[in-house]
Amino acid sequence: MEMDDGIHAYASGAPWAVGGAERQQWLLARALAATGWSVQVGVRESLEAGARCMIDKVEFIGIGRGQILLAWYQFLASERPNWWYWRGAYHLWGPAVGIAKLVGVKTIFAAAFDSDVQPRRALHWRRRCWPLYAWGLSWADRIFVQHGGQLAALAPRWRSKAHIVPSIAGTTAAVQPHAKRAKYVAWVGQLRQPKRPDLLIEIARSMPEMHFVVCGGPSAHRSPPGYGERMVDALHALPNVEYHGQVAPDKALQVIADAAILLSTSDEEGFPNTFLQAWSAGTPVVSLTIDPDRTIERMRLGAVSHNTAGAIADIKALMGSPQRRAEIAVHARRHIAAAHSEATVITVFERAIRGSR
Repeated sequence: MEMDDGIHAYASGAPWAVGGAERQQWLLARALAATGWSVQVGVRESLEAGARCMIDKVEFIGIGRGQILLAWYQFLASERPNWWYWRGAYHLWGPAVGIAKLVGVKTIFAAAFDSDVQPRRALHWRRRCWPLYAWGLSWADRIFVQHGGQLAALAPRWRSKAHIVPSIAGTTAAVQPHAKRAKYVAWVGQLRQPKRPDLLIEIARSMPEMHFVVCGGPSAHRSPPGYGERMVDALHALPNVEYHGQVAPDKALQVIADAAILLSTSDEEGFPNTFLQAWSAGTPVVSLTIDPDRTIERMRLGAVSHNTAGAIADIKALMGSPQRRAEIAVHARRHIAAAHSEATVITVFERAIRGSR
């Protein structure tokens, strides 16, 4: 069982669906249901209280818009799931675990962002409530992390119940040979501060000869007021940037799949969905900082640049060599098939549920 209206947005094909955590919850729910699990998702806004609908064998149930803790209790007491899966830091995770224990439901916390495993840093609002969140991590039955770096950052006392469960790559757009691709750099993500769109702007401004295609709308999440809007203005001012704003998930996927390179300027992430989408389509990733478990370097899936000057050099080198990009595409698609397919992730998930390594 999961609870998140964003999952329903992805499931129903809503063009405004956003969020990597929400996308991963939907991909996991759908994959579990396809293998015989009974999966229910509680939603507050998308359905009226008590209403039910089935999408790809996943059942969505309206839990009402009343007091959230009472809504959770009533839902869990009514449906009696074996497990409650929650993804991402939330200040009420502690009370949520308490409610689940009261009705005999086991809980899984899944990290969506690297700081999720560090309670004092995890909350982006109501930060003083971090002890409640930490209490939830302490009493959760399982903790799922996305990569080894998150596991290492987790408090040692919690590691015995923690498991690395990789993200699912999901739908793959049509793969285009690099020799036939348009020569542009894709940047896809919400214009929030941790994703550092300001560094994208700096790089694009330093490469007037290079075409950039940017998808993503402004967001107040983890960002000061007006930050995203300032980024939009700066992007519109650059003649070599084709800024699309917020686009439907399928459009974003196609932009990544058709690109010569995907650029990541983020300071902090979890395991970016955009990386998985890029590698599924054979698109190399140039990342300034993010490289979970050194996957880009180890598997030869692009370049880790460390700074803007390095990113500019890496973009130029990759753009000038379709052959090298084609070789990366082969490595990337093999890696996705081996590590991020639905079958692989469900096998790891079920092993983690059993508590086995």
